[in-house]
Amino acid sequence: MQVEKAIILVAGLGTRFLPLSKVLPKELWPLVDKPVVQYLVEEAKDSGIKQIIFVADPHKQAILDYFKKSPRIEKILKQRKKNSLLVELESLQEIQREVSMSVVFQKSPLGDGHAILQAEPKVKSRPCAVLFNDDIVESEPPCLLQLMSVFESCQKPVIALHRLPKEKISSYGVVGVEKIANRVFKIKKIVEKPSIEEAPSDLAIAGKYILTPEVFDFLKKQQVDEKGEIILAKTLEKMLSKGKVIYGYEFKGKWLECGNKSKWLKSHLYFSLKDPRFGKELKEYLKEVI
Repeated sequence: MQVEKAIILVAGLGTRFLPLSKVLPKELWPLVDKPVVQYLVEEAKDSGIKQIIFVADPHKQAILDYFKKSPRIEKILKQRKKNSLLVELESLQEIQREVSMSVVFQKSPLGDGHAILQAEPKVKSRPCAVLFNDDIVESEPPCLLQLMSVFESCQKPVIALHRLPKEKISSYGVVGVEKIANRVFKIKKIVEKPSIEEAPSDLAIAGKYILTPEVFDFLKKQQVDEKGEIILAKTLEKMLSKGKVIYGYEFKGKWLECGNKSKWLKSHLYFSLKDPRFGKELKEYLKEVI
């Protein structure tokens, strides 16, 4: 089975980004001059994905509007002969010509597993990718394509993994593993935010997955946690306890997180300094102010 569909989760409340996230969804916060969500869409497109399914909060219409055509703005730009700006808008339309986009809604914040379940009718018993909106990976080939290459061989769920220093590991989901091949592991256990002493490895879970239809079956049966949520990681733990096989892949690339203001600022600065249009000027400015 080939992976042709990707679920992008954009339904979170963005509480770590308040108060601005009340009016501007965190998925639209920029990394340089593109919103975070566009990096995920481009990763999916560049990995050969044909259909993207957004799982969104009903109040986040702005995310969907971002990818739509803007006839009024285009008309004004044409009148003013702002051709360079028209080219930038055209690049968004180019994405939509290559990848179809649709949306389903998660009406209440009931966990990432519950959000994924909302997309099941559009997945239709096929394997699919899942991309969390807080995780960007700078890599060539794209991180998702790396996971898809592993899936082609194993036809089992695949989790993106990244090694972290011991002092950071307690803030992440961490896996216990058996090495199968170069960068490929068989997952033995998943431990959420372990202490340094209890961490089964230094491999943390990044927010990118290949899921098989079987995962949806387990999500449907998963009991809600103490917060009333269905969580993907706990569902995968349940699958492991039932003897199901799940693989992990230590992807090649730089993991840039956007899960809180500090991490977003660092990622924004990283991409801005590397950008050929702005990097040189920004570096000179930093020399002046630091």
